[in-house]
Amino acid sequence: MISLDKLIVEFDKGLRTLFAPAPTLRALPGSDLPDAELSAEEKHRTVSLMRVDHCGEICAQALYQGQALTARNADVKAALEQAAWEETEHLNWTETRIKELGGRTSFLNPLWYTGSLAIGALAGALGDKWNLGFLAETERQVEQHLENHLGRLPQQDEKSRAILEQMKSDEVRHADTALQHGGAPLPLPLKGMMRLSSKIMTKTVYWI
Repeated sequence: MISLDKLIVEFDKGLRTLFAPAPTLRALPGSDLPDAELSAEEKHRTVSLMRVDHCGEICAQALYQGQALTARNADVKAALEQAAWEETEHLNWTETRIKELGGRTSFLNPLWYTGSLAIGALAGALGDKWNLGFLAETERQVEQHLENHLGRLPQQDEKSRAILEQMKSDEVRHADTALQHGGAPLPLPLKGMMRLSSKIMTKTVYWI
């Protein structure tokens, strides 16, 4: 059973994820690099891409919190919590870069957070092997998504590129960790549904 105290803690995490500045222990990747000269169109494109990445990290936080809430194995919970912490750092990095470029985060973050939390809790309730399999597939899809964004960034924007490269490296490690802990491959139809949901999110958050 999930205790009331645990629910209160997770509710507090949700509020902090959505409305408080995210913490980080690691330095912002690319902070020592010079600012690039970006046209108005290039700046708008970069902000939009980073807004999508920021919302993706909001979703990741919610997924991990939901999964950890219903996970059964202590080692699995620890792996989820470690991954969630690194996703918090990603939140800090993307939001910082968005502000540097004069942009804003998505108005839809609370909506995507709520949906992702429910999905994460359901994945955890299905059992740890499916929980971890869902985590691994999520991270694989995020890795592909970041690779796509790296190809769409202005070539001279090394600061944004450094952030996405480090995020991509972390996501690969999270996926590998999930599989090492016993994650099961997901059925193809479920993978397809996850890709469709991700596509809807990226298309809407790019503009809103």
